[in-house]
Amino acid sequence: MPVITYREAVSRGLREALDADDRVFTMGEDVGAYGGSYAVTKGFLAQYGPKRIKDFPISESVLVGCGVGAALGGLRPVVEIMTINFSLLAMDQIVNVAAKFRYMSGGQFTVPLVIRTVTGGGRQLAATHSQSLESWYARVPGLKVVFPATPSDALGLLRSAVEDMNPVFFVEHATLYGARGEVPEERYTVPIGVADVKREGTDLTLVTYGGMVPVALRAAEALARDGVQTEVVDLRSLRPLDEEAVLRSVRKTHRVVVVEETWQFGGFAGEIAALVNEKAFDDLDGPVLRVGGADVPTPYAQPLETATIPSETQVVATAKRLF
Repeated sequence: MPVITYREAVSRGLREALDADDRVFTMGEDVGAYGGSYAVTKGFLAQYGPKRIKDFPISESVLVGCGVGAALGGLRPVVEIMTINFSLLAMDQIVNVAAKFRYMSGGQFTVPLVIRTVTGGGRQLAATHSQSLESWYARVPGLKVVFPATPSDALGLLRSAVEDMNPVFFVEHATLYGARGEVPEERYTVPIGVADVKREGTDLTLVTYGGMVPVALRAAEALARDGVQTEVVDLRSLRPLDEEAVLRSVRKTHRVVVVEETWQFGGFAGEIAALVNEKAFDDLDGPVLRVGGADVPTPYAQPLETATIPSETQVVATAKRLF
C-alpha cells in the first residue's frame, strides 16, 4: 500500500468529495489563497475556484451559521474552523442549531455539515490556542464527533463524514499532520462509531484517541520490554462511542488505563471509566486509572508546555501501578 502523510490523507478526502459531488464546497479562514493554515487545501482555490473554495473573515459564528444554512438548503458544506479554540465563538450555531435542527423539525430537515478543526497543544501557541475541547462537543446529542489518529483513518472517516446526513465534528491534531502511514489504493470507508485495536495485548488495555494514540503505542512498546503485553484501543469516534470494543478489551486484559490529552478533571476519560465500572466491574483486577493533561492553562514556554501533556513515561508509570 502507498505511504502518505496525515495531511495528504485529509487533502485527498476533500478533493474526492469536491470531485464527486458539486454540492460539496469548503469555506473557512485562509482555506483559499493561503492554502489552509496547515496546507490541507493548498492549490484548491486554483483548481476549484472561489465558488467552491471560500475564504471567510474572522467570524466563526457567521461561518458556522452559513454552513448550517447551506446544509439546510441542500448543499454539502465542509466548514474549517482554524483551531478548536475558535469554535467557542460558534458554540450557539454548533450546539443549539446544527445539533438540534433535525430533532426540533421532527426530521423534516437534515444538516449534512462537516466541521473540520484542529485541536491540542505541543506547538507553543499558549493557553488560548492549545486546548483540547473535543470532549465538550461529544456531550451534545445530535452531533457526531470523530478524531482520526492515522492517515488511513483520516481518509476513511472523512469519506464517511461527508456522506453523513448529520453534522459531524471532524477533529484533527496539528502534530499528526506529518505522520505517515499506509493507505489502501482501493476506495474504503471507516464507519463512524467503530473503534480500532491498534495493538493486540493480553495484560492491560490502554484506551485512547487522537494525538495520544502514538504516545500509547510507544508506552505499550516500553511495557512490553517489562513483559506486559498491552492492548491499545483507539476510539476514533467519541460520539457515537464504541462501548463494546472497550468492554471486549477490558474483559480480555482485566486492567485498563485511559489516556487523553485534555485536562483530566471532567475529561472524557471519566466517561470511559464510568462505562467500564458499570458494565465490566467484575472483570477488573484493579481500578480504572486515568492519564490526562495537567490541570492548568497551557504555558507558552516549551519545557513547561511539554510537562502539561501526557507522556509515554507517565503512561508507563500509571500502568505499572496496576501490577
